[in-house]
Amino acid sequence: MAEKRSEAVKIFLSAGEASGDLHGASLLRQLRRLDPHVSAACLGGDRLAAEGARLVGHYRDLSLIGVMEVFGRAKAIAHTWRRVAGHLRDERPDLVVLIDFPDFNFILGRLAHRLGIKVFHYISPQVWAWRPGRVRTLKKFVDRMAVILPFEEAFYRRHGLEVTYVGHPLMDHIHSAPSKAQAFERYRRVPGGSGRGGSRTGPVVGLLPGSRPGEVRRLFPVLLHTAEILARRFSGVRFLVPAADIELVPVLEATAGEHRLPLRVVAEDPYGVIRACDLVVTASGTVTLETALLGTPMVIIYKVSPFEYTLGRHLVRVEHIGLPNLIAGERVCPELVQGDASPERIAAEAASLLEDDAHRKAQMERLKDVARKLGTPGVAERVARMVWDACR
Repeated sequence: MAEKRSEAVKIFLSAGEASGDLHGASLLRQLRRLDPHVSAACLGGDRLAAEGARLVGHYRDLSLIGVMEVFGRAKAIAHTWRRVAGHLRDERPDLVVLIDFPDFNFILGRLAHRLGIKVFHYISPQVWAWRPGRVRTLKKFVDRMAVILPFEEAFYRRHGLEVTYVGHPLMDHIHSAPSKAQAFERYRRVPGGSGRGGSRTGPVVGLLPGSRPGEVRRLFPVLLHTAEILARRFSGVRFLVPAADIELVPVLEATAGEHRLPLRVVAEDPYGVIRACDLVVTASGTVTLETALLGTPMVIIYKVSPFEYTLGRHLVRVEHIGLPNLIAGERVCPELVQGDASPERIAAEAASLLEDDAHRKAQMERLKDVARKLGTPGVAERVARMVWDACR
């Protein structure tokens, strides 16, 4: 138990996405082990609320991808901002914890700093990848930072920030994944089949269009056309689609229903689905690291609007977009970006991995090296101690 204070610690956590809600909830759970009397409010979701944080705003109101979608959600964003900003002004918490979601959290961090509230950044924005000038802005309002990728600590230290590499928070959650045998039993058993998980009539391919509604609208049709090509090429192939959010299930099912495919949408078991697959085709993002930790080969894709892509080409400063490739420092997994992310190109890369055992196994071995670089479990506990220290 941590040293007691005369008054309860008050913190505000800002998590604008499902992954931030998950990691924020783990952090709050560990913080309450240090001090059961911590008072917490948040911009977050159901997981943070379940841990006892008062929900000032829900991240679903901010579910965006790209600049253009901001305009369509301006009213909801403004309403959420007023509620969050009003909370900071009225309650004056001891600490604001920013969890990823850089565009909104940069503004929030500056407000907290102006109000004299300490700011702790957990899961840093990827300023090392694009718009590196933002690191100067971070330095103005962030008191302390916990970073989750192994190369980030040196980058931020070079710019004068107080920063600690804590390991990737996925290391605290991946142990909950079903074993390969359990995953096969759930998703690969064919009635009357034999062998592990039942008869394998063909490969099982995961289609992962992302967690944001905008991503799903943009990428899922592309993945479905890719699946049609693979279905013509591989006899008995089946497709699994893990829904990142249960509210996406009807959207995914309705879109998939327009195609005659052996496809199943699965809610609330992403790790089981990924582990059951021979291969996944996935949107770029944190899910690529989850896939690496689960040992499943992958093809990474990325698409945004033409305007955003043109803008991004002039701002991005890294060679790879996929996190496994960034961490490895080389192209471990195929990446298909924008115009290259066509159903035909994606299907060709997927078929290459499915048909060539040596190629697939080589990627799996290199993914093991990536996994070893992501630290050790206990990340939430380490960050909770840093947060507690920052409050005192």
